[in-house]
Amino acid sequence: MLLAAYFVVMTMKPEWLSRRTVTSGVAGVSLSEAPTAPNAPPPAGSFRAAAQRASQAVVSINTSKAADRPSASDPWFRFFFGDQGAVPQSGLGSGVIISPDGFILTNNHVVEGATEIEVALNDSRKTRAKIIGTDPETDLAILKINLDRLPVITLGNSDALQVGDQVLAIGNPFGVGQTVTSGIVSALGRNQLGINTFENFIQTDAAINPGNSGGALVDVNGNLMGINTAIYSRSGGSMGIGFAIPVSTAKLVLEGIVKDGVVTRGWIGVEPADLSPELMETFGVKARKGVLITGVLQNGPAAQAGIKPGDVVVQVGGKDVANVSELLTSVASLKPGMATQFKVQRRDDNVEVSVTPGKRPKPRQQAGQPPIPGLPAR
Repeated sequence: MLLAAYFVVMTMKPEWLSRRTVTSGVAGVSLSEAPTAPNAPPPAGSFRAAAQRASQAVVSINTSKAADRPSASDPWFRFFFGDQGAVPQSGLGSGVIISPDGFILTNNHVVEGATEIEVALNDSRKTRAKIIGTDPETDLAILKINLDRLPVITLGNSDALQVGDQVLAIGNPFGVGQTVTSGIVSALGRNQLGINTFENFIQTDAAINPGNSGGALVDVNGNLMGINTAIYSRSGGSMGIGFAIPVSTAKLVLEGIVKDGVVTRGWIGVEPADLSPELMETFGVKARKGVLITGVLQNGPAAQAGIKPGDVVVQVGGKDVANVSELLTSVASLKPGMATQFKVQRRDDNVEVSVTPGKRPKPRQQAGQPPIPGLPAR
């Protein structure tokens, strides 16, 4: 009978048999401890699996570069302080391993101007990295390391994200070590922030701090959704408004840099403007949505296709455009030399024109301008 009872208890209530009683050496109090189960399934609502899956592929990036001191050119500085050599500057950031070959995706502002780049993996390995290519217009960069048995993150579909979806931010904030924070997607398609030329940010309230730049924004399955880039902050720390570059944008940059060494974008040679009552009255525009063309470059791709000042671009390649940022992004994604249909409203008429985009000129470097003005992102 005892054996039968033991069998029933072991089958129906095994935790009763797993509990053990220990005695405190201080007060002699009997305590009941839960069984130790290292492989127990995570509790409901836990993001353990996603964090474990993605964090192995997130790295810390340490950079250094020589800094010019005024002593080299300022005689008054030398008079008061003497000759002082250049003091190297250091920076912290994060990155994501996206290929077994050692390609790492990070922010351009993390590695910009760096003379040495050290990458620290989550398994404590460290190695030097070299820059394969950068794209300042999206603030992305591709690094390369030479190590074996590299963990690789899985790229997700950022176009499928919706406001309210849960996400995790993984990185190395303030250099304290790899940290995972959670939140939701607060908004999509954020632009006109003055951060990058091409802006289509995922906004999240997952805590992002300086040092998180270049780190991963992942979904609840651990798939990469974006590269954490910037925060809005008055204190220098997280205030619940962070921005990440969608992985869909990162794929285009990665493909261009790895295949061609540079990102090639489309260009049509127009001066666009968002619709406003003043401009609509000036140009006699009757359209209620789209992007107004206020100027057309002579002999440029748009001029050759027949686009004129006063036209309102409504669609590019079958995709609606509602503002200048969307038009810029849509045109930039076009392949130079390949004709694309543009839907244009010209006063009362809807016109379709075939535009063959050219290659977008390189942006002019603005000396002294921070990579992300007003938004601590490093």
